[in-house]
Amino acid sequence: MSKLLAKLERKFGKYAIRNLPLYMVILYAIGYILYFINPVATDALALNFYQILQGQVWRLVTWIMVPDYSTNLFFILLALYFFFVVGRTLENTWGSFLFNLFIFGGFFFIFAGKVIVTLLAFVLSQGGLIPEGLFWALFIGNTTGAYYIDMSIFFAYAIMYPDARFLVLYIFPIKAKVLGIIYVILMAFNVFLAFQAGIAYGILSFITISMSLMNVILFFAWTKRGLYKSPKEMKRQRDYKVKIKKASAVSRHKCAICGQTAESNPNLQFRYCSKCEGNYEYCSEHLFTHEHVKKNE
Repeated sequence: MSKLLAKLERKFGKYAIRNLPLYMVILYAIGYILYFINPVATDALALNFYQILQGQVWRLVTWIMVPDYSTNLFFILLALYFFFVVGRTLENTWGSFLFNLFIFGGFFFIFAGKVIVTLLAFVLSQGGLIPEGLFWALFIGNTTGAYYIDMSIFFAYAIMYPDARFLVLYIFPIKAKVLGIIYVILMAFNVFLAFQAGIAYGILSFITISMSLMNVILFFAWTKRGLYKSPKEMKRQRDYKVKIKKASAVSRHKCAICGQTAESNPNLQFRYCSKCEGNYEYCSEHLFTHEHVKKNE
């Protein structure tokens, strides 16, 4: 699968959206602004299957803008900044194409999970295993937002940089891998509580969480990108790519007399002179008119 992804990247990599974390933060910010102006406005963006069937197809895309309804401006700005930094780090590590694949794959699996859970809730409600009201809450509910895609990005970051440190409450340093383990435990506990309420509830909860993290599981299984890279290693790789790019931009052909290159004048032809002692290259205008270079002169 990794070879297939490499081929796809070579073929379609030029179409990848560069700086995707920035555009996503802008969309999130617009969602929060709409919520602060009029909380009801975000209802027109939510993933509401009933309204989609009525023709409001934009909801298939705009649901990612629905905020988590936090009203603390400081924490909102902090969350947006954190998402941007983590997203940019992953984009620089993987490249824009694979980061695009990860993000849009996450959106697809979250949406697919909502569809599966809603259909399963309908079947379970018809069998009397869950209240019918739960199905309708899922069918017309506004619960699907960007929370799970943000969590998947954090989990990917924790896998790539397990020793990166965060300040909890701005005081206590804690490693990313520890935070990731804590979140996994909390998610497992939520599933456990759902099963305590009933097998049907547990199944619905398990599917929701599993599908929301499916892009993380499949991405690292397919791409083998889970190996740790330190920030110094990332910087070394970026610097190396820049040097290679600059080196490739340097002209390989340059006339020793006039200084013209294949880039400055593509119509010229360049040849080395066999009578000159040393590696002297001349353009077609000076190949037969120059004075031959002798080392003993």
